[in-house]
Amino acid sequence: MSTAFQIAKKISFQQKKSYTSIIVKLSIIATAISVAAIILTLAMVNGFQEHISNKVFSFWGHIKIESVSGEQLVQNDTVINQLLQSNQNQIKSITPFISQSTVLSFQQEIEGVVAKGLTASTPIPFLVKGHPLTNSKDSLTKEIILSDAIAKKLKIQLNEYVKLYFLNSTSVQQRKFKVVGLYHSGIQDYDQQFVMIDIKSLQQLQNNFSNIDGYTVTLNDALHIDEQKNKIQAQLPHNWVSTTIPNYYPQIFDWIGVQTTNRNVAITIMLLIAIVNLITCLFILMLERIPMIGTLTAIGASNGFIRQVFIYQASIICWSGVLLGSIIGIGLCLLQQYFGWIQLDETAYFVKTLPIKMVPMQIISILLGTVVISYISFLLPTLWLKRISPAAAIRFD
Repeated sequence: MSTAFQIAKKISFQQKKSYTSIIVKLSIIATAISVAAIILTLAMVNGFQEHISNKVFSFWGHIKIESVSGEQLVQNDTVINQLLQSNQNQIKSITPFISQSTVLSFQQEIEGVVAKGLTASTPIPFLVKGHPLTNSKDSLTKEIILSDAIAKKLKIQLNEYVKLYFLNSTSVQQRKFKVVGLYHSGIQDYDQQFVMIDIKSLQQLQNNFSNIDGYTVTLNDALHIDEQKNKIQAQLPHNWVSTTIPNYYPQIFDWIGVQTTNRNVAITIMLLIAIVNLITCLFILMLERIPMIGTLTAIGASNGFIRQVFIYQASIICWSGVLLGSIIGIGLCLLQQYFGWIQLDETAYFVKTLPIKMVPMQIISILLGTVVISYISFLLPTLWLKRISPAAAIRFD
């Protein structure tokens, strides 16, 4: 190892009475806290964005296909099969749906809801009790899935029967349904509003088994959702239109986007704190070592050699802080990921447990970026070395 590194190592961790060791340890701790805070911020924001986006996408798919005029579509299996074949690597599924306002009645209680008609083969998102919809042979008794919020509010249990009242033209039609499942999305607007039934039940009410409100398209990857929407649109009939789900629910996705801004601000602040801490520490260490600087200069050491000593000393502090902060940050993320100790208000954040998602390349980039910026910052205080007079430095007390 170089002489400059040996000197830096010795003065950083010397055991004799000196402020240097205390300053070095405090600087390492401060740097570690900043790095750990950056890792935690990245993991939390990543977790929020992915978790909440997936909730919305699980409920509605990634893209909706509807009529340009807002009227119902006639099911067209030919168009759907062409979409699936030409985009088989991007599209996971395409399913028809119908939504209709209705009134749910149980004993003496009633609640206004929206019945979402799905095919029996459609997976039910967020199912917490019971089972998905099945094809019922009984024309009088059909199946329904409620949210646990509606079930709790109306005191409905699994396998009990509820009634739905539909207004068609000028008449009200009643249908009886058996509660076979309960779901919980954590998004109040969904849980307090939607119930799920077989799409054939709604088509039967309309006396038309070929009309639907539209299709939901579920993609394998939401990363290129806009690009995929354009591809789908190019293959649709002239009176059909495809729209991404973020455009349907901008309030949720705008809120998700704001988290990116908050993340960037928090990371910038933490980086500034870490850099200012390291620069201040280096200035203090140089002031305490002015007699040593004078002695080294007097015996012929160049300014470059002396600068190298302090750069090594700052490097020891920087790398020690970064490594310690990485261990603390990643460790806390893993604890939250596996044990979920931090709980949240689900009505405000749409999740009960603080979600965590660590992206290795993202963390490595931030850590390396912190080190590079810190090294550039180290050059500022070392420029002061040129102004120190050897004679005055030796006499400094």
